[in-house]
Amino acid sequence: MTVRVLVVDDQRLIREGIASLLDLQDGIAVVGMAANGKEAVEQALALEPDLVLMDVRMPEMDGVAAVAVLRRAAPGCRVVMLTTFDDEEYVVQALRAGAAGYLLKDLPAAELADAVRLAHAGVTQLDATAARHVAAALSTRDPTPGEVLTARETEVLRLVAAGATNREIAARLYLSEGTVKNHISRILGRLGLRDRTQAAIYGRDHGLL
Repeated sequence: MTVRVLVVDDQRLIREGIASLLDLQDGIAVVGMAANGKEAVEQALALEPDLVLMDVRMPEMDGVAAVAVLRRAAPGCRVVMLTTFDDEEYVVQALRAGAAGYLLKDLPAAELADAVRLAHAGVTQLDATAARHVAAALSTRDPTPGEVLTARETEVLRLVAAGATNREIAARLYLSEGTVKNHISRILGRLGLRDRTQAAIYGRDHGLL
């Protein structure tokens, strides 16, 4: 099966170079090129490529914004970021927008071709630097309630976020008020929160309402 590719880069020499290299590879056909995210969306909808190789920084519409549009408008088209920028912010934003990979432009042609085939097959690929950025972002994010609290503690936190008193929580969950107080103390300790107000805000911010 031939993988149909759209190459997107704001520098003409680079996009034409990438397109020429890929056209020499077995099983890959470049069906179009675009100079920015806006053109990329238009071309993708018109040409229906299997995969888009997308730069990050571009005028009019950047690559991250274009990925988000394409995930809605053409969900069957996979997008792999191909860029010189390995900033953590770009990596995380692109993957959150729906990119199927994040690679740097210093790849040899054969490896880029392999990356295209793997992405088309559904394999998400990250450059080593991009993978470190993702790991760092995951390690520093706020934990979700389900990751650090028991099911009962999560339910107590949900009621705290809803504004229920200890007595109301005890009645709702068939617990004693003392047990509710103990649950709240453990919740505060496990989440590193200072008081009930912070617990209520945390619960609301993490979708417990």
